[in-house]
Amino acid sequence: MCEDIKRRILKEANYIAKTNATVRETALVFHFSKSTVHKDVSERLKTIDKDLYKKVKKVLEKNLSERHIRGGLATKKKYQNKLH
Repeated sequence: MCEDIKRRILKEANYIAKTNATVRETALVFHFSKSTVHKDVSERLKTIDKDLYKKVKKVLEKNLSERHIRGGLATKKKYQNKLH
């Protein structure tokens, strides 16, 4: 794997581990697609740094379990803004 790609993957993974960011938020920060970030941290990272992979995996699982809550809050905010 190219060194540039490894550095990118490690930057994305460290960002997720430190900030508990979602894949979508990370993609916006690093200007890559959500698909690229997801593949980087869920597949490629495993071969580069297993400990960091485990940390990131926990964050991604937490984000996945909270996804329905964030969606509900976004919908609530959307309709509150329409009323005002």
